[in-house]
Amino acid sequence: MSFFDKNYGHLVPINPENTKSKDWVILLEASTIVGPSPDLLRVASATQEKNIVWRFKAWSSQPFLVVEGYNPRIHVLYFCPQLYKFDTNSKLVPLPGEEIGRFVAQAVEGKVKSKRPWYEPSDELPEERVITEGEVDTLVVEWSTERAEAASVGRRAVAGRGSAGPALLR
Repeated sequence: MSFFDKNYGHLVPINPENTKSKDWVILLEASTIVGPSPDLLRVASATQEKNIVWRFKAWSSQPFLVVEGYNPRIHVLYFCPQLYKFDTNSKLVPLPGEEIGRFVAQAVEGKVKSKRPWYEPSDELPEERVITEGEVDTLVVEWSTERAEAASVGRRAVAGRGSAGPALLR
């Protein structure tokens, strides 16, 4: 370790287009809920603040997002633009980050692999991810009927183009 190196915790490679956007960074967590639960995914964090570090290797640069506590066995990272919903007066109001995270979790819940919440220690990353990757250009998320009845407003939230989807590149 040299003088100029810093220990940034966990670095997650991201697309360079996501470095300048004002999108929400949604960190989802799977396989950590023990016992009966209706949700397979949990929103670990939702923020618009990004700590980006650029790493240079062999005449090229790669942006990384610093995510404290990131574990590729249980976490997946998504970028999502600001979503809106109609309030009781039929005006658009922005959704808070936690609610946006729940919409994203609901949309990708079908891709979650059921695993035990414990695993053997390993020095290598797992071969299979917790959530299978897929190209998500536009993601349409609708309230389920149970949630729509509970909220009394059953509007539709639509994620914008190009910035929603897995941040990890392989």
